[in-house]
Amino acid sequence: MVKEKKSQGVLYRKYRPQAFEDVIGQEHVVKVLEGAVKLGNISHAYIFSGSRGTGKTSMARILAREIGTSANDLVEMDAASQTGVDNIRELNESTFTLPYESKFKVYIIDEAHMLSKSAWNALLKTLEEPPPYVVFILATTELEKVPETVISRCQTFSFKRPNQVTLRDFSLAIAKKEGVTLEPAAAELVALLGDGSFRDAHGILEKILSSTKDKKITRAEVETVTGAPKAQLVRDILEAIVEKNLEKGMKAIQGATAANAEMKLFAKLILERLRFLFLLRLKAGMDSYIESQIAEDDFKFLKDLALKAGPDLTAETLLKFIEAYESSGRTSIPELALELALAETIKPASPSLFSSS
Repeated sequence: MVKEKKSQGVLYRKYRPQAFEDVIGQEHVVKVLEGAVKLGNISHAYIFSGSRGTGKTSMARILAREIGTSANDLVEMDAASQTGVDNIRELNESTFTLPYESKFKVYIIDEAHMLSKSAWNALLKTLEEPPPYVVFILATTELEKVPETVISRCQTFSFKRPNQVTLRDFSLAIAKKEGVTLEPAAAELVALLGDGSFRDAHGILEKILSSTKDKKITRAEVETVTGAPKAQLVRDILEAIVEKNLEKGMKAIQGATAANAEMKLFAKLILERLRFLFLLRLKAGMDSYIESQIAEDDFKFLKDLALKAGPDLTAETLLKFIEAYESSGRTSIPELALELALAETIKPASPSLFSSS
């Protein structure tokens, strides 16, 4: 049984939510669980599903705490390393021992989808007729791998990936608590690099804060520490598309390659800004939304560029770069997908460069 994953960083442990009111971005889960605790309607088994770093294990610990379970009556098991039937049999046997000092004995099984078929079968018997003082909380990133017979015996909660605005605000708040100011563009990049994970955003912030004594962190510093492509290279790509300047675009890709930038991330940054540029060109009433998503100077840049963009900046352009993003890293030449997308966008060929015909 394990209590804490060794890979978790200082910031992650320091700012891990300790109560329902500390939880960010999972209001739909908090509301139901808070209500259940107040009414005393505690289920004997829960499944918390969602992508990595969304707070499933933290919520499990909070729920255990809220129903009065002490550390002595809380058991945590990492199913990624304890997948076998013997591990579950040992766990099952321990459920017959009364809690030491709490009303409920809580078992948190992390990475539950990693359990073997025989382990699931052994656990199912306990889930069907658990002792009245036992509560199981299964956390998983792959709900589809959990047997239906198990799911049917649990209350299931789906955890949402935090969006970029949530992660941006989260990063700004954590930096402030650490006595550091993140520039808006820097916080935006941390959020994008966090990729829908509070844990990853924590890790990126920790890496940045441990590498500098500056009290004000710029986007350029985040780029340097994380190896993220420079913002100007993304702007060069967008200008190349609008200006039909293939040479400028190719040089930007070469610049990112020379700087050892991760091409999939570069493609993601381009795609995000290209989407905003497309929406601004359409005059679709999205200005306020876009302005809330990005730094002030980036919004001004996109707004000015949208005025220069012609009607050939279409959904088809976005689709080309979506395909480039999805194809990045699949070949021995990481930048090839972006080069093809750029060439097709600026100098369309027939048949399509992406076509196999």
